[in-house]
Amino acid sequence: MRTIAIVGAGESGAQLALALQHAGHRVALYSDRDPEQIRSGAITSSQCVFSSALQVQQPMSLAQASTGDLGITGMHLHVEGTETHPAVDWQGTLDRPALSVDQRVKCAHWIEAFIERGGDFRVEKVGVQRLEELTATQDLVVVCSGKGELGQVFTTDRAKTPFDRPQRAVAVTYVKPEHGRREETDASMIRMNMVPGVGEFFTFPGLSVNGPCQMMVFEAVPGGPMDRWDRVQSAAEHLETSLELLREYFPHEYPRFRAAVLNDPGACLRGRITPVVRSAVGKLPSGRNVLGLGDAVMLNDPLTGQGSNNATIAADHYARAINVHGDAEFHEDWMARTFDEFWRGWGQFSTTWTNAMLRQRKPWQHEVLANAQQHDSLATALVNAFDDPRTLFPWWFDEEEAKEFTDRIVAEEGARLDLRDFRSTLGQFATGVTVVTTRTPQGAKAGMTANSFTSVSMDPPLVLWCPSKFAPSLADFESSTHFAINVLESSQHMISRQFATPSDDKFAGVDYTEGVAGVPVLDGAVATFQCRTVARHDAGDHFIYVGEVEQYLRAEGDPLVFHAGAYHRTALHPDFS
Repeated sequence: MRTIAIVGAGESGAQLALALQHAGHRVALYSDRDPEQIRSGAITSSQCVFSSALQVQQPMSLAQASTGDLGITGMHLHVEGTETHPAVDWQGTLDRPALSVDQRVKCAHWIEAFIERGGDFRVEKVGVQRLEELTATQDLVVVCSGKGELGQVFTTDRAKTPFDRPQRAVAVTYVKPEHGRREETDASMIRMNMVPGVGEFFTFPGLSVNGPCQMMVFEAVPGGPMDRWDRVQSAAEHLETSLELLREYFPHEYPRFRAAVLNDPGACLRGRITPVVRSAVGKLPSGRNVLGLGDAVMLNDPLTGQGSNNATIAADHYARAINVHGDAEFHEDWMARTFDEFWRGWGQFSTTWTNAMLRQRKPWQHEVLANAQQHDSLATALVNAFDDPRTLFPWWFDEEEAKEFTDRIVAEEGARLDLRDFRSTLGQFATGVTVVTTRTPQGAKAGMTANSFTSVSMDPPLVLWCPSKFAPSLADFESSTHFAINVLESSQHMISRQFATPSDDKFAGVDYTEGVAGVPVLDGAVATFQCRTVARHDAGDHFIYVGEVEQYLRAEGDPLVFHAGAYHRTALHPDFS
């Protein structure tokens, strides 16, 4: 059992506190406000939590706080036309629904749950001097707030931060609209509207302090015609400006809101956000270190809705990393490594995509958006990237890759089966998760995540796995003589994500040893099988690789499990516990 102080009880801090409390650690959670003050205060964000994050988010047990009641089912995209690009208008469906719950509601609820379970909650404004005191008495201090002087503890990572100023003037408004939520045909969708060179407006349903509401977000290009928020002084002026901008720039949206009223007195937020990534290791004047999480170290513009998702997935990863660390010291290298694992497996993709969307789109990106009007499968792929931005890489950022991806997606529309539904049905079969690695004759390392692994024969010892013909690393396996199957341990979900996404160096930060024929064998796996390739069979859009096991190793631990599109941990069935 470790003693851990968490400073900041927002999206990331409150979830981390609950997860560590559940694991048996002694946790002290610090906030500058108590739950009631949070509920009655001003809104803090425009959160929309997508399925990948919902899978690991702490349960809320609140009335209507479920995808069954307020699920966001997809997106309706509208892009105004220009002299060079025609208007775009289409809808796409999320594979699994998203959910938006006002952070005032859910964070207050999480804090109260933490207290009810015996947690040490303290209302205190923590500064640098207080951090010094905490690091002297706690095994670990995690800072989840980048406000005020706490933000100065973490230095900006210039290699990951391309902007030095805000890219949008942001205004958020929670309202009770004139019409009932389900009366419109796309009422359960995010409605994303873009006017190139001017700004964006998106809106979606959510749950706030007074029940269901509609959340409105304006993103104005700084200095442009929509950048009018600096002159706003009151909540009434805020709502008036919101409606004024709708009438002028998004007239098709205005009828939905013309009689809207503010959801509550605190339902307004205005500001300018400079996207930034900071070092996760905060240096105090004494030389002691604190670990940064959430907005303290990674702040994205809300345009693509990644903030809450990043915070949730990072909090889950930190909790797992702390739990498997045992009694060892939480030294600087461990802190840096923990964040880097999250960054490589998730954060870099959501950040790169969000930053790209703040810039002028490339010609092929306009073409992809236009093609989605004729092809539902392409629209669906784009919409589901909001849930998992890794799926955009590399094709959204490369013209040739974009064309190949579009051709492949369009070709699937002619398949005999509904392939997305077929994949979801196959996902009902729970599997382990592996990373398959190899080394080419030229000495290059390669690897990819796969769950298509199974044993074939005991004598001789044969196993197989099935890579896609479209896998970027396929050529490396074609030219090699050996491969290794690394069965991942439950805490290695970020390694799974890292090897599932194209990158220049998938092995960055990953510990491994060299096995048979120099093939990388990953440290920490619960089992490894080093194999010589003995057969390769063509099988539709995949290949079947059969390998003869030359060496194998088993380690203690619980395997990572994948089921219904999400990672899971194993648990003994209650009938046998």
